[in-house]
Amino acid sequence: HMLVMSATPIPRTLALTMYGDLDVSRITEMPKGRQRVDTFVVNEEYRSRLNDFINKQVLSGGQCYVVCPAIAPPTEEEANAFYSEDIYDENKLSSAKLNLKNVTEYTEKLKQSLPNISIECLHGKMSAKEKEEIMSRFSSGETSVLVSTTVIEVGVNVPNANLMVIENAERFGLSQLHQLRGRVGRGQRKSYCVLVNGIESEKARDRLSVMKTTYDGFEIAEKDLILRGPGDFFAAATDSMRQSGGFKFKLASLCNDNDLFALAFKVAKEIVSNDPDLCSIENSGLLSEVSKFVYTDTSTIS
Repeated sequence: HMLVMSATPIPRTLALTMYGDLDVSRITEMPKGRQRVDTFVVNEEYRSRLNDFINKQVLSGGQCYVVCPAIAPPTEEEANAFYSEDIYDENKLSSAKLNLKNVTEYTEKLKQSLPNISIECLHGKMSAKEKEEIMSRFSSGETSVLVSTTVIEVGVNVPNANLMVIENAERFGLSQLHQLRGRVGRGQRKSYCVLVNGIESEKARDRLSVMKTTYDGFEIAEKDLILRGPGDFFAAATDSMRQSGGFKFKLASLCNDNDLFALAFKVAKEIVSNDPDLCSIENSGLLSEVSKFVYTDTSTIS
């Protein structure tokens, strides 16, 4: 058994509980001093109002994170990778790729829109010294708005920051959005998270609407898992590991049939204990199915 501690459960890790290798202990209370972060989903039509809202929060003494999915304008190949999942309508993808926000350009654009506010950018290609200096200025309040990639997802604690804006929120996982949202709501100020949907898709809107009503990390991970799938647990050396998609049960629901899975764990352990190599005739069919699941190239199975 493994013990995994996470403020935000990861869907792939949650899926591993299916195999009985992880035990789940759930803490439902928020950490002391934390507050619920009001969450809104908007599109590009709200850009002017969003800039006004950023300005209002800064003028009242708050600070803001703006998260973008890219560092610089992505290549066509990179843009395709950002939108490789099947949760988007195909006829909407081309416009979404053109509107993909990046830290480099967006920082300059925001400086033009909000010239009286101190704005800096942060991303993973900067040196450790640069990142430390930028974060120090933001932590001290010298900088009011920090435009960043997801490098601020964990380990960043600025209690005065009370607004999180996530650009192209549709291309992040729900658990990742929840983790980013957790960067605010750490102080006394009323805090907000604004998810900017860069694609006009009903599927994307429905998916992001989960964040408006759900604040429990475990429940968000479950919904993320249902929507995206866990990806591959096993793959041949020549294959790439998918980070989404994957298994689909014919009868069971991973998130709703815990008793059924507990029984399956028990039976599986008994089988492995009595016949670890699945050599018996009665387990020959099981061996065949396990081999198909573990090895993508079944020609190598004897």
